[in-house]
Amino acid sequence: MKILSVSWKENVLKGVIRLPSSKSISNRLLMIRALSNQDFQIGNLSESDDTRLLVRLLTEIQSVKGSRKVPELDTGNAGTVLRFLTAYLSFKPGHWVLTGSERMKQRPIGVLVEALKSLGAEIEYLGKLGYPPLIIHGNFFSGNDVKINTGISSQFISALMLLAPVLPRGLTIQMKGKPVSAPYIDMTASLMRAFGARITTGKNWIHIFPGPYQPGPYQVESDWSAAAFWYEAAALANEVDLELMGLRKESLQGDAILPGIFKNFGIKTSHTRTGIKLSRVNKKTGSFFLDFTDFPDIALPVISTCAMLGLQGRFEGLKSLRIKETDRLLAIKNELGKIGVPVAVSGSDAPVLEMTANPLTTGNDFIFESYGDHRMAMSFAMLAMKLGTVRIVNPEVVNKSYPLFWKHLVETGFEIK
Repeated sequence: MKILSVSWKENVLKGVIRLPSSKSISNRLLMIRALSNQDFQIGNLSESDDTRLLVRLLTEIQSVKGSRKVPELDTGNAGTVLRFLTAYLSFKPGHWVLTGSERMKQRPIGVLVEALKSLGAEIEYLGKLGYPPLIIHGNFFSGNDVKINTGISSQFISALMLLAPVLPRGLTIQMKGKPVSAPYIDMTASLMRAFGARITTGKNWIHIFPGPYQPGPYQVESDWSAAAFWYEAAALANEVDLELMGLRKESLQGDAILPGIFKNFGIKTSHTRTGIKLSRVNKKTGSFFLDFTDFPDIALPVISTCAMLGLQGRFEGLKSLRIKETDRLLAIKNELGKIGVPVAVSGSDAPVLEMTANPLTTGNDFIFESYGDHRMAMSFAMLAMKLGTVRIVNPEVVNKSYPLFWKHLVETGFEIK
C-alpha cells in the first residue's frame, strides 16, 4: 500500500498549469467514432486511465471476427466505459461479456439494461439482478421509443443517445423524473450535432432521427472537473497567482460553473486567450448552500473547501455520489471527521449533507484514505494548505482522470514525498 506525503509551506499559490483534456468529451467522441465506422482525428484526446481503457476495449471489440469464444471485456472501475459499451454492444452482432471491478459490480446498471431490452436488445445478468457482469447478445433491433428513469445517472441517457442515430428508426427517449447531471446530456447532444446527428428536445423527451454520423476532426477542450481542485487550492491559499490553460469560457462542460461558485470563497476568475487566471478577492464567512444535482463531480472539492474555511454548509443533489467509485458521502464524512469537522448525512432517496463550523484538529499526521476514488485523493491532497502536511493512501488513483496531478502540485509549490 503506497502512501504519499503532501506538504505546503508557501505563502503564494502560483504557476501555470496545463490541465488534462476532458475525459467526458473524449469518451463520447470515441463512441461516436466507433459508431460511425470511420476513423477521424481526435485532437488532445484525454490520457486518463478511463479513456485509455475505452480505446483499448474498442480496439479489442473491433478485432473480434468470427470467434466462437465469448470475449470478456473488463471495464475496471470506469462507469462511463461500462455504460457506453453496454448500449454499443447491444447493437453489435456477437456475444459479449461485460464486467468490471468488485466496486463496479455494486454500481447499478439495471435502468439502462431494461431500457435497451425494451427496444429489443438481448442482455442477461450473470450475477446480481440489475448489476454487472452482463452477457450481451448483440443484434440489430428496431425499437424506437423508450421510457427511462433519469434520477440515477445521466450516463444512461447519454449511452442511449449516442447509439440512436444508427438505429433503423432513430429513437425517442421519454425521461421520467428530474435528470441527474443534466449538463452532461446537453454535452452529448452538442457533440452528436457536431457530427451531423439531428436531435429535437422537449421538457421530458429527446428525439434523435436515424442517419449516420458524419466524421471530421475534433479538438478536445481541457477539463473543468480537474480545475475544481485548483479552485479549492486557491480558496485555501493566502495569495493566488495561478493560470489554468486550455479552459474555455463557452464550454460544453457543466462544471464550467466553477467561477460562479468559487466567487463566494474569494476567488476571481479572469478569462484569457489561452485559459483562465485565478486571483484573490474577499473570502466568504458564515454559511453556504449548494444543490449539486447538475454538477456532482465537483461536490468533493467544494465541500472540502467549506470545511477548511470553517463554514457551515448544507448540500443537496447528492444522490449519485453514493454510486460513484466509492460511496462519496460516507467517505467524506469519515475523512472530515479525522480533522474534527462534524458531518451529518440524512435521507436515502434525496440525501442532504450538513456540516457545522468547527475548529480544525491540529497536528501533522493526517492520513486520508482515497477509497480507490480519484476525486477523494485530489480533494484531500489540497487540505495540506491548511493542515501543513497530509498523507494520501493509494495516490495512483488520480490516473483515472488526471495522471499529472502530483507533478503539477510540485510545480506550484507543494512538496511531495
